[in-house]
Amino acid sequence: MKRRLLWKLVATIVIGTVLLFWLIHLLMLHTEQHMSFIAERDQGLLKEYAKKAEKYYLADDIQSLDQWIKQIEEKEHTWAAVVTSQVTPIGNSDLSEAFQESFGLGRDISWKIHLYFKENPIMDLPIANGRAHFLITLPDRMRPGAYWFQTSLLLQIALPLLLMTLISVIIYRHVMSPLSQLEKATRQFSDGNFSVRVGKSLAKRQDEITALGETFDGMVERIGHLIQTQRHLISDLSHELRTPLARVELALSWAENQNLDPQLIERIRYECLQMRAMVEDTLTLAWLDNERPDLRQETLDLIDLIDSILHDARFEFPDRQLIITMPEQAIIENSSARAVGHAFENILRNALSHTPKEEPVKINVKTVMQSYLVEVDDVGPGVAEQHLSDIFKPFFRLAQASRENHRGFGVGLSLAKRHIEVCGGQLVAENLVNGGLRMTITLPTR
Repeated sequence: MKRRLLWKLVATIVIGTVLLFWLIHLLMLHTEQHMSFIAERDQGLLKEYAKKAEKYYLADDIQSLDQWIKQIEEKEHTWAAVVTSQVTPIGNSDLSEAFQESFGLGRDISWKIHLYFKENPIMDLPIANGRAHFLITLPDRMRPGAYWFQTSLLLQIALPLLLMTLISVIIYRHVMSPLSQLEKATRQFSDGNFSVRVGKSLAKRQDEITALGETFDGMVERIGHLIQTQRHLISDLSHELRTPLARVELALSWAENQNLDPQLIERIRYECLQMRAMVEDTLTLAWLDNERPDLRQETLDLIDLIDSILHDARFEFPDRQLIITMPEQAIIENSSARAVGHAFENILRNALSHTPKEEPVKINVKTVMQSYLVEVDDVGPGVAEQHLSDIFKPFFRLAQASRENHRGFGVGLSLAKRHIEVCGGQLVAENLVNGGLRMTITLPTR
């Protein structure tokens, strides 16, 4: 059936609304009926009043009867009286037995009192075997339906809110339950579980969400196949590239012993090393993006790590100055020395490569809130503002970059940023006011 979910929701809302109005109407009638009668306690009190009046009436004690009526009126703040029930027909008319039996000057105390009438009714209690009647305007305190207004608000507002909330919860659970399964499956898929499926668990619904689950399964199967294929390709590429590189290096070693042009040999060896570095960095970047490993499993001293990298940098770039400002210790928990070290080394090499000879590269380590900031400033040409985020993309090369002044192949900064992010940090670039580029690493202390 097309749009089955729509019809299920429409049926639920329509049926629920009809049932709601029917239930409210039924409860209103029942409650009004229940609240429209004088309480039995008050009925008993009115009967006692009538018996006392009957006592004085039968004893023909009019004075005491008047005093009693006055006491009742003052006590109940109402009107009361005792009257005879003599009804004399005119002409040839006569009074039927049914009329004489049901005759009354007011309402019987067992009758229903309308809650919507403003005036209190006059109650009629026959006395002296029907020869007289005790009449009294129903006192306000005996009027039924004292809480009718509050009760009607409860039935017409609170009850619909409660029932509509219940209907909304039912609809929400019916719709969100499969969506929660999809959300959970999506999270598992993003974590690398390519075998996750939701089609079978949603098949019984036979609605639009079932179709969504089937589409999701198809997407997962296709993407999972592509990722698996990519993994196999990277694995094969790793093997296929490393093997010929090893053979080239062996050939270079043999060529060195044949007294060939040393500059040519050095140039070939340089290119081989650069190619090996590019292959290793590219494979590492692909591994980080595909596998998303959890590397935050060790505690390290950031200062010791930076010192060891600076020692190698001084050896590799003896004609550059290093101006260092950092504390004696910077402990980071739940991190990875290998990832942070590799990232910092790539950033420092990039800064040294772009800094002219005898010019300084500044390294500043400081604490900000619950994080360590590592700032690396070079004296290079900087980067155009529109390319500050592009330099972290794989294989991105600036137009002015050349092999002589830029040793990377567009992978180092991408790998550095990914390593820092895996450790829970951030890496950003900004141009300095006086020229040069600043790389800022932010690493949480824990």
